[in-house]
Amino acid sequence: MADPPAPEDPGARHAEGEARRTAADGRSGAYARSVLRIIDARTGQPVDAAPARRGLTRVEAHTEGFDVTALRVLLVADLLVRALEIGGTPVWALLDAERQQAELRAGAAALGIRPFEDGVDAASGLGETQVLHVVREGGAEPDGVRVAVAAVEASAPPEDADPAVLRLALLGTRRGVPVDLDTDTLDTAHATLARWRGAVAHWATSPSRPVPDEVRAALRAAWEDDLDVPGVLGVLGRVESAPEVPDGARFETFAHADRLLGLELTRDLGNPR
Repeated sequence: MADPPAPEDPGARHAEGEARRTAADGRSGAYARSVLRIIDARTGQPVDAAPARRGLTRVEAHTEGFDVTALRVLLVADLLVRALEIGGTPVWALLDAERQQAELRAGAAALGIRPFEDGVDAASGLGETQVLHVVREGGAEPDGVRVAVAAVEASAPPEDADPAVLRLALLGTRRGVPVDLDTDTLDTAHATLARWRGAVAHWATSPSRPVPDEVRAALRAAWEDDLDVPGVLGVLGRVESAPEVPDGARFETFAHADRLLGLELTRDLGNPR
């Protein structure tokens, strides 16, 4: 008598789905290459974040010290890098920190921000076709396109928050709008993150389905519109509750969007709640 088939491994299926999503990014229509447009703070006008296909884009974050606003500057730079890479653009990520660089790098790592090269010691003129300087509002004024980031008011001590919760709380407001990290904001982010991670783990047990084309297009339309991450979160909220979307497609949608968000939404795979 033949042995019964082994149960499906959600982690393996996630890896297969990730390969499909990576391949899909090169297709036409909803899968076309990134056309990310970002508002230049100098002029108030949108510019192409990557004006040349496959051309190198330099993303340079500028900070004056270590605080939550500096972390938000780095987070926006991290999102820019992720969005460009999803669209197939090579990126050179740099950090130009005036002081407290060790503390800033440690805080950034806790938030899931990938390491940046030291902008002070890095060589220049590597043939990049675009340079994006990410700065806090009223801060540094380097030559070139400036991506301005509004301040963070932290009435609740950020060191008391789970780093992933803090990341989501910061993602919930467009970069040009100040953020008040009060207790209610952090509590809402905590509840949302826990619910989504549990839901993703549950959806992973269902048969895989592709991300619906209209959903993929809505996600990209949001993040390519001046990096509208709250718009991305809004799309996920609608997919979460849309009865017509199969659970397998919900899973793939959230996993795809997490390539930009960096919230480890698939962390609880194998442990559905």
